[in-house]
Amino acid sequence: MPIHHRHDVVVVGARAAGAATALLLARLGHDVVLLDRAVFPSDTVSTHQIARSGVVLLHRWGLLDAVLASGAPAIRRVTFAAEGESVTRTIKDKAGVDLLVAPRRYILDTIVAEAAASAGADLRLGATVAGLRRDGTGRVTGVYGHDDNGLPLEIHARFVVGADGLGSRVARAAGAEIIEDRGGDGAGQYTYYDGLPWDAIELIVADRAFTGVFPTHAGQACIWICTPSADARHTRRRAASRTEAFTASLHRTAPELAERLRAGRRTAPVTGVLRAPNHLRKAHGPGWALVGDAGYHRDPITGHGLSDAYRDAELLAVALDRALRGDLEESAALAGYQRRRDEAVRDIFELTCALAAYPPVPEFVALQKQLSVAIDIEAASIAVTPIPGTHHTTPA
Repeated sequence: MPIHHRHDVVVVGARAAGAATALLLARLGHDVVLLDRAVFPSDTVSTHQIARSGVVLLHRWGLLDAVLASGAPAIRRVTFAAEGESVTRTIKDKAGVDLLVAPRRYILDTIVAEAAASAGADLRLGATVAGLRRDGTGRVTGVYGHDDNGLPLEIHARFVVGADGLGSRVARAAGAEIIEDRGGDGAGQYTYYDGLPWDAIELIVADRAFTGVFPTHAGQACIWICTPSADARHTRRRAASRTEAFTASLHRTAPELAERLRAGRRTAPVTGVLRAPNHLRKAHGPGWALVGDAGYHRDPITGHGLSDAYRDAELLAVALDRALRGDLEESAALAGYQRRRDEAVRDIFELTCALAAYPPVPEFVALQKQLSVAIDIEAASIAVTPIPGTHHTTPA
């Protein structure tokens, strides 16, 4: 097998965290290969909505306009309902953005991956990574697998980044242990409806349930329900199908929304997860690092997964840039990445775990208010951080 030249970084997984990491590293002038076993456009299970901090990051990178131009509606209002009361608020202009967005992943991921390719990353879709290569010291030196034609694939790189999701093969092969495990007893399920006006994010709190609406592409909305796993499994056992179980849950958790949906049309099967772990993995080792769900996973109840992925991609790209340029010793750079990641996730991780325990409705509402504050603080912090590859910040 011919041995190709050694790249700076190979990123395994070209969705949110991986594509963003490759984009930033390529913009910083590094030789990056970006792999994914899927061929885009391709959908994936997702929490859909991007919190303010994630929107700030897309804006920083010059991608927010492309996301909006793709047909993802700019969302400027949020309605929150609990215990018979409903409040609608306009999204304020903070940290340089005055909107939220909830794009379909097959569109969003394609936009970011293609931006990475335009920046100089070598994007290879339909490529399956089977394992890691190591040198005599145990350092990771590349990946092997096969391409979309089944031909052998071997890529050598100074660093391998695992951005290949919750079931990360890179994490397993690297032996990346879970350093904090908070269990996982929450479920999240969703589908899509059209035929109705969708002009706001809707969040509905009920006993042991959180239900909502995210307006998305093509005049559709993502309709979702988060519940304890035990409740979701119980409802599923009593129903003839996943769709019937979802509908029954919707009538219990958000009856007014369920009634409105009778005038609409479901456009996709019900999908989601029946168990969502809450854990942190060790994020680095000799020659490798993890980003996104491969290194940190949380319950979908806070809808913060995309924002986490984008934030941590920027943290990792900055750390790898310093190591590749020799500005900082490799282990110190990557240890700094993990430290900053762990600090960045802490507040929202704690709130996620607390919400996923489904406390009584008044306490759940209070936690939601704390979450809103934490996201605004995170967004403000990101907005004043220098954009990788520049010496200035995004204008507020």
